[in-house]
Amino acid sequence: MRIRTTLMLAALLCFAGVALRAQPDDANKQLARDIFKQLIEINTTDSIGSTTVAAEAMAQRLRDAGFPVNDAKVLGPNPRKGNLVARLHGSGARRPILLIGHLDVVEARREEWSVDPFQFLERDGYFYGRGTQDMKSADAIFVATLIRFRKEGFHPDRDIILALTADEETGDANGVDWLLRTHRDLVDAEFVLNPDGGGVYTRNGKPAMMSVDASEKLYADYQLEAKNAGGHSSLPVADNAIYHLADGIGRIERYQFPFELNGITRAYFRQMATIDSGQIAADMKAIAKDPADAAAIARLDADPLSHATMRTTCVATRLDAGHANNALPQTARAIVNCRILPGHTAEEVRLNLVQLLADPKIAVRYVSDSGEVSETAPTQPSGAPVALRPEVMNPLEKTAQEMWPGVPVIPAMATGASDGVFTNAAGMPTYAISGLAVDFDDVRAHGRDERLRVSSFFGGLDFYQRFLKALTSPQ
Repeated sequence: MRIRTTLMLAALLCFAGVALRAQPDDANKQLARDIFKQLIEINTTDSIGSTTVAAEAMAQRLRDAGFPVNDAKVLGPNPRKGNLVARLHGSGARRPILLIGHLDVVEARREEWSVDPFQFLERDGYFYGRGTQDMKSADAIFVATLIRFRKEGFHPDRDIILALTADEETGDANGVDWLLRTHRDLVDAEFVLNPDGGGVYTRNGKPAMMSVDASEKLYADYQLEAKNAGGHSSLPVADNAIYHLADGIGRIERYQFPFELNGITRAYFRQMATIDSGQIAADMKAIAKDPADAAAIARLDADPLSHATMRTTCVATRLDAGHANNALPQTARAIVNCRILPGHTAEEVRLNLVQLLADPKIAVRYVSDSGEVSETAPTQPSGAPVALRPEVMNPLEKTAQEMWPGVPVIPAMATGASDGVFTNAAGMPTYAISGLAVDFDDVRAHGRDERLRVSSFFGGLDFYQRFLKALTSPQ
């Protein structure tokens, strides 16, 4: 999820009291809540969990609703990394659309939470649990929506395919990648909807904007390693692996990659300038011009989201050094995680880091998704932003205006990364669109006490049931 912290208050207040119309009926809402609870309480972490258990549970839900076994199947590369592929058949007048969502979640330690992360809890207007924001809420919404469509007898003009998959967050068995490589026929589609991005952004529950991610950064991990002979800690020497590594990490912290916009991010800043005010709005307009204003760039760099939208970013996320409290470290390692602007490669950034560190005692190696460490990185650039197709954007804007009148729909670039990297690379344009509303200052994905407003969940359910019908109703 992405955050914008500087929207003007006046723009927010004008949306106060917006009511949703034609919400899902009580039985449908209860079904969606039950599915959501079931998913939260299935541990799908990479360490001890199983996406297969969750995939089988969702497949059974669909089969109980009348989906044939062949239209709700679970398959994967190993027993713990199962993926659900389900299909609601349409008339075939148009090519299918694919809905993707990951079942795995980031690790969560009970001692670090005030509640049990793997127990579904409703309290004070929120649902708590690991995956409430990222992204079992959307998974539950998709399953409940397909069940509702089948019970209603809705016959879309194209097949709707759902893939709930493994290892988006971590692990070596990414489900979207595996399905595309081994079962392309099951998931082949004209375009893809991915609610692991985009969404409605609110302040104290009041909607301010809706974003659709039509571009995303490339994810890359690098291992920095420094070595020396070590020795007794009573005889400190300047040639200390930890000090070398710390100096190098400090240089990365202070470095800024070059400013760069693409078609999506330029449009994003232009539209955000109509929502923001004062100096911020003026700066957004100024950087969207060619050439961009250097002083405006510098001011916007102070905002983390704007900074990440304008530049490749790299940050140290893990440290490991030494083998004993009373010995000088012989090896010190760090993981640096980078989010790379479209059009650039992981190897290009690795070489940038080598040049920046300028220290032959620090090796910079690439770490693959499976954890393999190599001397060089892939040279395939991330994909170009996808075109904002009218057959997607028109129904999206219509649905958004029905639910949140006056709220602008703004194209954006995901400053993180998602499974859209695989579907886009496979030639299936991917749009990160979520109907879930999250406050700018309450983004807890990957964090402690992850939660989602109850009204946001049911609003997201309403949104996707409307949106999918708008996309797939006979013309």
